[in-house]
Amino acid sequence: MTPIVYHPAYQASLPAGHRFPMGKYGRLAEILSARGLAPAGFVTPEPAGAETLCLVHDRAYVEAVLASAVPREIEKAIGLPIDPGVTRRARASAGGTLAAARLALAHGLAGSAAGGSHHARRAQGAGFCVFNDVAVAARALQREGAIGRALVVDCDVHQGDGTADCLYACPDLFTLSIHAEKNYPARKIAGDLDIGLADGQSDAEYLAILAGRLPPLLDALRPDLVFYNAGVDPHRDDRLGRLALTDEGLAARDWLVVREARARGIPLVAVIGGGYGHDVDAIAARHALVFEAMAAEAGG
Repeated sequence: MTPIVYHPAYQASLPAGHRFPMGKYGRLAEILSARGLAPAGFVTPEPAGAETLCLVHDRAYVEAVLASAVPREIEKAIGLPIDPGVTRRARASAGGTLAAARLALAHGLAGSAAGGSHHARRAQGAGFCVFNDVAVAARALQREGAIGRALVVDCDVHQGDGTADCLYACPDLFTLSIHAEKNYPARKIAGDLDIGLADGQSDAEYLAILAGRLPPLLDALRPDLVFYNAGVDPHRDDRLGRLALTDEGLAARDWLVVREARARGIPLVAVIGGGYGHDVDAIAARHALVFEAMAAEAGG
């Protein structure tokens, strides 16, 4: 089976009534276990340390987060209270993506039941994102010599501005973002290939664009690893999305990305990205789709 990384710190405590659906992380772990997708249990990662985080983030920002001393304006931009619990979550998430990436290199496929914090930029976090776990993992693997080139396939409904910012000076770390053009962030940071979609795009329209752009990109780049942000906020019922995908469309999208990478012998690591609303069970079930796609590909 596909290795899955999970840490109890993925789920931090938030003030009552907070709009971020923090409960989806624990619920996702329960769903993955109930569906037999983690028969040997989860892999527990080592939280990322300051030196690893500083591979992509300014040291002053990292130290402020670790000390729970983030300026109020930055904390407001993040949208989460930067307290010890949220800091542990951010460190665990970054360490989890790195651990899952190493497992993907060893096994072909792996995933983390968190991650995809793609709005965290070099100098600060934003949009519920504290540390940019994918950028951290990519740079750490480069430093170790484990990879030379990687492709970030970001299918969250929001443009991956933070990842573009963190990796702007890394030509061998290519970013593809497929997102709703009129959605957050209002001020986007251009990545290597940004595909902004009109509001209300359906399953068929979305999948046609993805199928037309991803395979040629994989063939041209031949990356050593694909990082896949499988955000489920393109769903038609998502509170912060502007697209119109169904559960079936998300499942087809995940299968397409996994299949195209593995058909070329390219390892892939998946992170869950965004998914918002009041129905935590429904959101967590959508996040489970990418792990089902990886399990099906590994079994096939």
